Amino acid sequence: MPKIVALHKLSQEEQNRITEAAQGYELVVGKYKELPSGTVSSADIVLGWTKDAQEEALQENSRVRWIQVWSAGVDKLPLQDFKARGIQLTNASGVHSIPITEHIFSLMLAFNRNLHRAIEGQSSHQWIKGGDFRELSGKTAVIIGVGHIGSAAAKAAQAFGMRTIGVRRSGKPDPYIDDMMTTDKLNDALAQGDYCINILPLTDETKGLFNKDRFAAMKKGAFFVNVGRGPSVVTSALVEALQSGHLAGAGLDVFEEEPLPADHPLWDMQQVIMTPHTAGDTVHYNKRIMDIFIDNLKAYADEKPLPRNVIDYERAY
Repeated sequence: MPKIVALHKLSQEEQNRITEAAQGYELVVGKYKELPSGTVSSADIVLGWTKDAQEEALQENSRVRWIQVWSAGVDKLPLQDFKARGIQLTNASGVHSIPITEHIFSLMLAFNRNLHRAIEGQSSHQWIKGGDFRELSGKTAVIIGVGHIGSAAAKAAQAFGMRTIGVRRSGKPDPYIDDMMTTDKLNDALAQGDYCINILPLTDETKGLFNKDRFAAMKKGAFFVNVGRGPSVVTSALVEALQSGHLAGAGLDVFEEEPLPADHPLWDMQQVIMTPHTAGDTVHYNKRIMDIFIDNLKAYADEKPLPRNVIDYERAY
């Protein structure tokens, strides 16, 4: 009997959805370390992922043919090993569009309205006023990495009366992007942005992409947002751009090193708002990823191509 092994806790309702979509499959649910040895290697499908399961999933007698991970990012997975073994990989792309879009605008609005300073004053019982109070309306948002999240962010930006510039590898148009550019025009796009929003995945091409030259290309007084991947930014270059005043501020959810060291200069910068890699978190996460998995599972059970979120191993996303 073919087997599905779920390495995440599933509700009874979620388990029922799986068994109804793939009748004739055995479903095993449990944390990897609690499962008997050989459980993962005997599975056709693995839902969820843990580094502990890697060796077993890739051993020579492994039956694993499809892995559905719980995250959108797959940069920490052994992609070429999966490719060599003929394992299909699907991710959680699309799950994060709403929470990350709302997080982006939380950072931008908090900065514009000095909410971070007001919260600081509240905690110390001080009536703190002053500073510049900015508006989004009439400004330009440059969105680097226009996928599901970037499109949702652009839609929200237009609702605030912003002009939107998108940067994506293909240059394919998006209904919420006023001007789409290819990645070779990144500096031209950055030069126009009042708000530059990084939503890129981490690949060989994007690692360290935001370096001293990229920050220098940004408009003086721009606000930088990173909800993509920490290592896509050279943190020392970002700190320098903030300290010099070239950038007005930054909203950061991801970092080169996580957790951010306690002695890092970013902690003490009043123009920086930081969150601990929570932009994608939402109480609706499990339901959305299960919807993706069930759509793919129905196709897999019928021996049809998986319709959603299949990772291209050459592009690494």
